[in-house]
Amino acid sequence: MFRFDNPIYLWLLLLIPLSVIIYLHSVRLHKRRMIRFGDPTLVHQLSPMISRKREWVKFVLMEMGLLLLILIVARPQVGSKIASNKEREGIETIIALDISNSMLAEDVAPSRLEKSKLLVENLMDKFSEDKIGLIVFAGDAFVQLPITSDYVSAKMFLDNINPSLIGTQGTDIGKALQLSMNSFTPNSKVGKAIILITDGEDNEGGAEDMAKQAYSKGIKVFILGIGSKEGAPIPMPDGSELKTLNGELVKTRLNEEMCKQIATAGHGVYVHVNNNSTADAVLTRELSKLQKGKINNVVYSDFDEQFQALALLAVILLIADVLLLERKRRW
Repeated sequence: MFRFDNPIYLWLLLLIPLSVIIYLHSVRLHKRRMIRFGDPTLVHQLSPMISRKREWVKFVLMEMGLLLLILIVARPQVGSKIASNKEREGIETIIALDISNSMLAEDVAPSRLEKSKLLVENLMDKFSEDKIGLIVFAGDAFVQLPITSDYVSAKMFLDNINPSLIGTQGTDIGKALQLSMNSFTPNSKVGKAIILITDGEDNEGGAEDMAKQAYSKGIKVFILGIGSKEGAPIPMPDGSELKTLNGELVKTRLNEEMCKQIATAGHGVYVHVNNNSTADAVLTRELSKLQKGKINNVVYSDFDEQFQALALLAVILLIADVLLLERKRRW
């Protein structure tokens, strides 16, 4: 099994396209300055030793070195020791967790998001023979952890979940359900369920159709609606609360009716999560009704670091960048 031990650092990969944009902009500005300075052909003849191709090569080397350094910081690892590998009877569950900014509201202690993470962790503690996967979503959705029976890794990935993982705000439940459907194994003899945790606010639409499509494939959809109908303000990183351009306080409220409709379409169960909720007990009872099938569980206890080759290649690229001059060789 391959994984990144610090996947949060992979967001630094956004620096690469940003640096490319900045570099191209600087090249454009340089050309404009040269045109104002004089005739481009004459200016080029006055500096025959300057190589534009070498500038490009040096930039590419720097970008490749940056890419490798980011991957090294994220700590790529490969499972080296299998703790267990045997066929068991269980189900497959994909947990889709809403991480939009509204999930930071504190009408559920300590917050909607932290309460959701605690709930998922409690569910994992009750799983033994099953497989689990993690998907996070807001205005977009992506797989945080492919379906696995390695609960230790699942809890580790769960700890790293926060709203900064997705820049697109909103609550696209339809996209989350579609990605969840595509994240199961092809085993048709195993009971499958999607557990979607959300406050249901700002839904982009299409969620009910996706829930119906999931059920047609033998996948039940359970919805955990977290929050209160009264609503709560959204805390900001600086300690203030989110307000509109007019200075009015923004309140986020649980869209319980929409959550119930999606659960009904997916032939699952809707559970309201609040400070007094026993949602994990209800879910455990409902999941126990699903058909158990034979699944191959592989759990790794040890992981080997895989940064050595990347580090060597990064050093070679950086040395090449330093040694390669922008001036042409005389010969």
